[in-house]
Amino acid sequence: MLKNLGIKGRVLLLTLLPVTLMAMVLGGYFTWLQQSELQSQLLQRGEMIAEQLAPLVAPAMGRHDTALLERIATESLEQRDVRAVAFLNANHEPLAHAGPIMLNQAPSGNSTHLLQRTDNDATRYLLPVFGRHRNLAGDIIPSEAHRLLGWVELELSHNNMLLRGYRSLFASLLLIVTGLILTTLLALRLSRTINAPLGHIKQAVAQLKDGHLQTRLPPLGSHELDELASGINRMAETLQNAQEELQHSVDQATEDVRQNLETIEIQNLELDLARKEALEASRIKSEFLANMSHEIRTPLNGILGFTHLLQKSELTPRQFDYLNTIEKSAGNLLGIINEILDFSKIEAGKLVLDSTPFNLRDLLQDTLTILAPSAHDKGLELVSLVYRDTPLSLVGDPLRLKQILTNLVNNAIKFTREGTIAVRAMLDDEDENKVDGCVQLRISVQDTGIGLTNQDVRALFQAFSQADNSLSRQPGGTGLGLVISKRLIEQMGGEIGVESTPGEGSVFWISVSLPKAHDDAEDLPAAPLLDRRVVILEKHDLARQALQHQLEDCGLDVTPF
Repeated sequence: MLKNLGIKGRVLLLTLLPVTLMAMVLGGYFTWLQQSELQSQLLQRGEMIAEQLAPLVAPAMGRHDTALLERIATESLEQRDVRAVAFLNANHEPLAHAGPIMLNQAPSGNSTHLLQRTDNDATRYLLPVFGRHRNLAGDIIPSEAHRLLGWVELELSHNNMLLRGYRSLFASLLLIVTGLILTTLLALRLSRTINAPLGHIKQAVAQLKDGHLQTRLPPLGSHELDELASGINRMAETLQNAQEELQHSVDQATEDVRQNLETIEIQNLELDLARKEALEASRIKSEFLANMSHEIRTPLNGILGFTHLLQKSELTPRQFDYLNTIEKSAGNLLGIINEILDFSKIEAGKLVLDSTPFNLRDLLQDTLTILAPSAHDKGLELVSLVYRDTPLSLVGDPLRLKQILTNLVNNAIKFTREGTIAVRAMLDDEDENKVDGCVQLRISVQDTGIGLTNQDVRALFQAFSQADNSLSRQPGGTGLGLVISKRLIEQMGGEIGVESTPGEGSVFWISVSLPKAHDDAEDLPAAPLLDRRVVILEKHDLARQALQHQLEDCGLDVTPF
């Protein structure tokens, strides 16, 4: 509940609640104490009046003077709080009476002491009168000292006592209410002395929040609140200084950005001009390369044609050797020109891929058949492995795929002195959900050359660069083979990579997704070869494994040795 009260409510509650409780407790206690005191005084006064009346009425009772008793009873009513007076004989028979009928019943018994009976609005006393009471009037009768002469009956009203009690209670309540009013006024005054400064602080903080950082708080009339106001003023001053510094920094940064934008705009104009010049130069270069390639290939084809014709004529061994050198040089030059022309097409974005069915094993065999002479001249073992779960009938561009494999195998032959070059084809993944049934094909070319360093690998797929240009190796070529292969495989939606260890060899791999062809009849084993037995004798492990796979795919039962 206190959480929902403000400072004003809390001050009023903490001020009025203890004061009210204390005033009620003290007022009630003192009122009860005063009421008890008044009642005690009333009872004592009744006893005293009864005891005073006994000696006065004793002689009259002894003489049976009712007239005197009536006069004494009437005069007794003049006493304060006396409501009724009656004198009775020894047998409780009335002798004299003054005032209204008594409210309380007469006490029973013949007690020799004062009897008292108290009700809500009156108290009745009954006092026996003996003969000894007459000695106060001078009429001494010793023999009748203990003789009961009669009874004095007295009734005191509580009205005066209650009235005085009510007056006292009213005065107490009036004092309590007056004290509470004064306390409330003091609490309101105190709450205003707290709420007013807090209102100023709240208003100042709201202005600071809205960005009016020049707002300052005046002295608030209290040491603690003045310290709080001073802290807020210091915070506002710090924020104002920070805003001014920030604004200065923003203005400076804006000016710097404007100058940079002007510089960038000028540089953009220069770059646009340079780009147009570069595009024009590239177009001229591409046209020049295309024209020169066609112009150079025409005489080269003529040289190669007449070289083939001369090789069929009668020549001396030296002349035949010269013609072979001319044929190899012209062939190499034609290959370089074809690579440059392909690179120009790729750069211009004019290279279009075909989509025709082909057989993967035939493509690998054709590629290795073309490159086999150069591998055998160096004494290298050239092996192809096609794993059994690899689909053979695929759809793609077999010419460009053969070009990529030719580049990879040719580089492996070129940079391998001895050992084995293994070409492996395997199935990475097959998506049966697609209508065309695409397969993820992975083809790797592994050699046992001297390998590549990390620096060589980073520069491997850059144009016009080679892994090693030392004289100990004869790489030859333009350095475009791997770049063209990378661009071709990326255009097919695949990727190319290399894993190499210096001194141990390299593994170049390509991964490409190709759809399967619908006609797989040519992949089935030939019927005449089914269940026939064949024996392989081959000391080279990879070669023996490759031959075994091919013969088993033909339906033969193979025993390798």
